[in-house]
Amino acid sequence: MIPDLRKKFNESFTKERYEAFLKDLDSRHPGAIEFRIAETPVFVPSSFGKKVIDACENIVDVITDPVFKRVTDRSIPKTDFVPNENDRAHMIAFDFGVCENESGELEPQLIEMQGFPTLFGFQVYYPSILKKHFDIPGNFSQFLGEYEEDSYLRDLRSVIVGNEQVENTILLEIKPHEQKTRIDFYCTQDYLGIQPVCITELMQEGKQLFYLKDGIKTRVKRIYNRVIFDDLYAQKDKLGKYVDITQDLDVEWVPHPNWFYRISKFTLPFIRHPYVPKTFFLDEIKQIPNDLQNYVLKPLFSFAGQGVLIDVKKEDIEKVKDPGDWILQKKVKYADVIKTPDDPAKAEIRIMYLWKDGWDRPKPAINLARLSKGKMIGVRYNQDKSWVGGSVALFEK
Repeated sequence: MIPDLRKKFNESFTKERYEAFLKDLDSRHPGAIEFRIAETPVFVPSSFGKKVIDACENIVDVITDPVFKRVTDRSIPKTDFVPNENDRAHMIAFDFGVCENESGELEPQLIEMQGFPTLFGFQVYYPSILKKHFDIPGNFSQFLGEYEEDSYLRDLRSVIVGNEQVENTILLEIKPHEQKTRIDFYCTQDYLGIQPVCITELMQEGKQLFYLKDGIKTRVKRIYNRVIFDDLYAQKDKLGKYVDITQDLDVEWVPHPNWFYRISKFTLPFIRHPYVPKTFFLDEIKQIPNDLQNYVLKPLFSFAGQGVLIDVKKEDIEKVKDPGDWILQKKVKYADVIKTPDDPAKAEIRIMYLWKDGWDRPKPAINLARLSKGKMIGVRYNQDKSWVGGSVALFEK
């Protein structure tokens, strides 16, 4: 995206430097990085960065509108509703494809959003190692707005731990030490001191929850929630007994599980912006478009790209039994924007927001990027390819 920087980076790149970087990256928690790390960051010019943030802020206007919770109430499945919801999603992620418009210009296009955590810890650690091994100009950073590492970690701690003690705050997940994103859990523990805890390890007494910290039964007052209900139900039979987190429990949630549904694919049809593809609830479409090749069919209640149909046919739509739980979204054209030693790569940038108690609005804080040479972004679409995988966007300051 910045030709001079791209040329300089590619010319100085060697397999040896990349392997030394990966070895260093793996050294803090050996074997914990299970996803592929791309050979390069994404260099983002300030002009493109402004477009991305402008789009995010427009969406934030929708999320902070007083009617937002009312219109998204039906997004929460009755089986997954959790009591004691608060008034904000402490963490929000916006996924943008780097796309090409009809005039051949680069622009962001929103792909998805989530009121749920992502790699808020790993994206501090990983770029710091990247900068040790590759020549990155000083005016490029993974941090957004006025954030730098210290101020970011202060606010991250404030969002996750709040006014509680560290030992009374946990990161809750399903088998956290088996998750592909476990490196983020470990980095979060390094920076904040909170322990990853499996949902099967929770102990309940009345409305109170406990866990073992260094062998000592310890009260849980605040939960940094990483549990996705789809994942929980898929593994239910293998887990055995676990606490039902949809009960009325005496804990604070960060973010509250209901926000996973409120800020999601469900939100897309409510947004009107040049950088947000037109999206429709399937049950509200009066007539199936004739140009279905220009649309993507997505289930509302799934994660990690599961169930998405890229090449949609009329019979696919007619087969859907619950059209209220699906959306039809206009396709976007990802740009072959990252020059690599062979085929160019496409890029997706995830803008990550923090929303502290007391703030009227969330703030853009940090980001991650993913590079792809396949039909979709993701590991399963990029087998046996190089210069693809997890990355970071370094924004021009």
